Amino acid sequence: MINLPKWIKSFLMLNAAHTYSNLSRLFLRLFTGIMFLQMGVRQMTHLGDFAQSSMGSASESTLVTIVVVEIVCAVFIILGLFTRLTLIPSIGIMIYAEIAMMSSSSASTAGQMFIFEPGYPIMFLGIFAYMLLAGPGKISLDYLFAIHTISEKDDEESEVLEKA
Repeated sequence: MINLPKWIKSFLMLNAAHTYSNLSRLFLRLFTGIMFLQMGVRQMTHLGDFAQSSMGSASESTLVTIVVVEIVCAVFIILGLFTRLTLIPSIGIMIYAEIAMMSSSSASTAGQMFIFEPGYPIMFLGIFAYMLLAGPGKISLDYLFAIHTISEKDDEESEVLEKA
């Protein structure tokens, strides 16, 4: 067995015992949400370019829907508000983006709908899947609403018990 100095052992044990999972989830939510928001805003600014191209009305309405959903979902992810529910359409958009990028050539407008390099949809899918499983963490509006809801339930239950 390796004989380490006591201060190294205590440092390693302290770091192993303290996980910063809530802070990590906040960072991941902020970073991913800002990236997703930036992508939506960039698509919104180029919306006129896509409307003038050879896309049909269905594709144009699809693009508008995608941009709106991206922006709204990104804001909700950043705030940690309805996070798991918000991730479902975000995952759908990234699946659609990956399929559109794989099935179209780089010169077509379907491939240009998404202003990012190949591989980004898969990266977002992985991050969104993790966030869906792990949840938003304690540094979120979801957590504050949960605490508020639980405290209201406890108050109602205690009132019922007092009357009985």
